[in-house]
Amino acid sequence: MDKKITVITSSAVPLPMENIDTDQIIPARFLKATSREGFGDNLFRDWRFDSEGHPIKDFVLNDPTYSGSILVAGKNFGCGSSREHAAWAIYDYGFRVVVSSFFADIHKNNELNNFVLPVVVSEEFLAEMFDTIRDNPASEFKVDLQAQTITNLATGSSEDFDINPYKKHCLLNGLDDIEYLLSKRQDIEDWESNRETY
Repeated sequence: MDKKITVITSSAVPLPMENIDTDQIIPARFLKATSREGFGDNLFRDWRFDSEGHPIKDFVLNDPTYSGSILVAGKNFGCGSSREHAAWAIYDYGFRVVVSSFFADIHKNNELNNFVLPVVVSEEFLAEMFDTIRDNPASEFKVDLQAQTITNLATGSSEDFDINPYKKHCLLNGLDDIEYLLSKRQDIEDWESNRETY
């Protein structure tokens, strides 16, 4: 999966519940793995599967009606523990954008560090998104990172969203923190060679 995010136009998966915590996103018993791969299999594990491992039919990720690379969630998404594995699971499942009216700060930063774009919208815009998806699950939304806008293509309504400029640069270019530093290697070496020696 390409780590860069520029413009994403996609249908969306609705999860209209508030206060979804990181233990619900990825239960603690799955945190022993050290590789990021495979975490998507257990995203919302206890909501997706029963105790015997059978899919719970009425959970949204098991409903073929809904698909897309955008997850639309209720207010206060990612609260609870600071586990980065929650962001790993979201990315590994295939979501590139999560939309909510409020994110827990640590989880929001974990998403940004793992090539998932958290988009904060007003509660009114969020409610409209849920209504649009309910009326037509194939409805698409356009997220333009460069312009910092999200548009409901079914209604034409749009909102701006905020993002840290450094994280925006990293997402646009598909760079993690180490890759960003490596991209500046020549600048650093030039500065080192040109600075005065005391």
